[in-house]
Amino acid sequence: MDVKSAFLNGFINEEVYVEQPPGFEDSKFPNHVFKLTKAFYGLKQAPRAWYERLSNFLIEKGFEKGKVDTTLFIKRYKNDILVVQIYVDDIIFGSTNECHCKEFSKLMQDEFEMSMMGELSFFLGLQIKQRKDGTFINQAKYIKDMLKKFGLENAKPQATLMSSSTKLDKDEGGKCVDSKLYCSMIGSLLYLTASRPDILFSVCLCARFQASPRESHLIAIKRIFRYLRDTPCLGLWYPRDSTFNLHAYSDADYGGCKIDRKSTSGTCQFLGSMLISWFSKKQNNLALSTTEAEYISLGSCCDHVLWMKQQLLDYGIKVETIPLKCDNTSAICLTIKSHPTLYNQTYRNKSSFH
Repeated sequence: MDVKSAFLNGFINEEVYVEQPPGFEDSKFPNHVFKLTKAFYGLKQAPRAWYERLSNFLIEKGFEKGKVDTTLFIKRYKNDILVVQIYVDDIIFGSTNECHCKEFSKLMQDEFEMSMMGELSFFLGLQIKQRKDGTFINQAKYIKDMLKKFGLENAKPQATLMSSSTKLDKDEGGKCVDSKLYCSMIGSLLYLTASRPDILFSVCLCARFQASPRESHLIAIKRIFRYLRDTPCLGLWYPRDSTFNLHAYSDADYGGCKIDRKSTSGTCQFLGSMLISWFSKKQNNLALSTTEAEYISLGSCCDHVLWMKQQLLDYGIKVETIPLKCDNTSAICLTIKSHPTLYNQTYRNKSSFH
């Protein structure tokens, strides 16, 4: 559902005064100002005032605010649950019982001026296809519009993102290219990584050269676009019958950056067979060995896993044991040495630990 004129619903506690708008001045008191009792668009307090109004209203109606994500509201019934996610003036909600959705819809429409958008199919550039056996999310339309924007809709398709032998550097002797165009292409691709983890590493690698892009960097970016033209419909599949066992994978590209020889961490987290989170980032510190690089990556992965563990509690899912998988035995041994209590929980093949 979409809230009409959302910011006009908020009440402000501070004393705020505004000048009389042009064309509506009071002839008797032209120098007087108006004292606001409610928020309006353009006011700095407006987003916070709207959130407080909506938050207080939902809590009064029996909803619980998420402990990790404060824009998440949950209401539990005997055997059912109603989940409400707020994004500014857009509200996504769902329940294990359709009757609760109808009740919530009526509740909100009685309090606010709302427009019902129906079943979720398109949101913030994400295309959502709901089926009986699961949900598919992709950004095919966004890719099509992006290719058209940069004049690459007729480019030759490419089956791979980047050659395994490609090592980008500053290329100070190379030909300079339009930095504004390059940054725009990077920004468009970064938004696409919300549903395309396969391009994340390559996009983040090219994003390091936005300050002074060269022709070699632009060629690498265009190859990513050509790959997207070959695979526009790839996305994320979330099967309905998947389990809710949280587990994660961690890896590191030791000394992969040619400029400062820093390593790149890469992790992904799964809920059963569903990929729910991923990231690729150059490490802040210079690792002196593959063990150190992998250990740093494991630490970042552990941070994400702990956050997700707390987030799942809001949904009523309690996770006791979380396998964290790594392909470096030395890094696993170093972790066990730092945390002896993990020893008895480590797999015998030392390919992962809890």
